[in-house]
Amino acid sequence: MRHPAYGQLRPVSEIASVLLENNPSSMTLEGTNSWVLRAPGATGSVVVDPGYDDREHLALLADAAGDAELVLLTHHHPDHADGAPWLAERVGAPVRAAEPELCRDAEPIRHGEVVEAAGLRFEVLHTPGHTADSMCFLVGDDDRPHVLTGDTILGYGTTVLSDLGDYLGSLDRLSDVPDGALGLPGHGPELADLRRTVRDYREHREQRLNQVRAALAELGSDASPRQIVEFVYTDVDPKLWGPAEASVRAQLAYLDRLG
Repeated sequence: MRHPAYGQLRPVSEIASVLLENNPSSMTLEGTNSWVLRAPGATGSVVVDPGYDDREHLALLADAAGDAELVLLTHHHPDHADGAPWLAERVGAPVRAAEPELCRDAEPIRHGEVVEAAGLRFEVLHTPGHTADSMCFLVGDDDRPHVLTGDTILGYGTTVLSDLGDYLGSLDRLSDVPDGALGLPGHGPELADLRRTVRDYREHREQRLNQVRAALAELGSDASPRQIVEFVYTDVDPKLWGPAEASVRAQLAYLDRLG
């Protein structure tokens, strides 16, 4: 599916719309997805991940949010969270995130908590691995559940890892979402069947681990992350080898813990 032009609110479902921030890069794909959610007939809204402190984007987001009741953050990275203080001030809404310092006029969110706003129920799922504070939000919808995945699951490609063990546990957690759940990622297009994408991610991670094992066997146990990237990530644009090094370090740490 294609994103619209920047600055255009695009309805994705009966309860969710997305405003794409104009901040494309190798890390953000086409840009950051700022999500606006409300139940049919609800006057209030919930904004998830306002993006950078980009006033043009944030002003459009404030207009789209209308009577915003809450701003939620999936994690602390600036391309998701930096604009939250300005937006919260503009719309008069509290900000909730896992990290207390990101919150405004509200308590931090916790795994298993259910947040009710804009006529919707958001179940909070702690999904570390990309960052320690990464959260996903399962939005209860009788017809079709939605899951806001931040950078834990992207619209295409794979995410950069900080801890592979944590990440595999998060994939296990997300594998329990209902069949046919619609994935609403922090970057890239929406995902028609999140559980299927989670299975694909798990298979990819196992494949990469086996490739790293093979690289170590070929290059030696003292091979550097960069050497392993050049050996394993031949199918990836060299422009992305920097982020790939971070993932390789996470994989090496995971293999080291396995012994």
